[in-house]
Amino acid sequence: MQYRAIGVVRGTYVPADPEQLTRGVIQTEDGSEIDAVVLGRVLTLMRRHLDLSKSHLWVAYPRFRDPDQLHLQLVGVWEPSTLAPEDGSSSDDLPEGDGYFSVRGELIYTRPDDGDLVVKIRQQPRPDGSRPTPFKLQLKGQVDPAHLRHFVSLDLRRQGQALQVEQHEVIGPVPQRAGKGRGPRGRR
Repeated sequence: MQYRAIGVVRGTYVPADPEQLTRGVIQTEDGSEIDAVVLGRVLTLMRRHLDLSKSHLWVAYPRFRDPDQLHLQLVGVWEPSTLAPEDGSSSDDLPEGDGYFSVRGELIYTRPDDGDLVVKIRQQPRPDGSRPTPFKLQLKGQVDPAHLRHFVSLDLRRQGQALQVEQHEVIGPVPQRAGKGRGPRGRR
């Protein structure tokens, strides 16, 4: 039961400010503009190796700041041919294709009537021992309400600003913590 939320989006990254590459939008081939920020080492990669006027397959963490507004945290580029040109056997195509996201987390809300569901993702503790606050992803699709509070694995496809469930697998119930305080694992 390892939590995750990651995917790929093909598009052209347009920085909000050409002098500051960290914030901008991904302009996708379907005409969507998705709010994006660039994390860590990707900045160096962008400056040294990528032609930002061209479309790339971005590896990204999905977030939703507003329920209907997808936000991407860019963590890489899937382009073996660009990044490792000495190895001619690399393919830039992923079997899952553009707009594929893999999410594994706790199903905390589902309403099959309107196709809304919410999955909670817990992040690994940071090197300093602090625990990041879990975040929620508002998704579209059908998962039986009987699976609330279960750990689920979802294959998603981006459609505009939404992430739509293509397939899901129920892994098992998530152990519930007693009360709102920290459980035995959270004590120091």
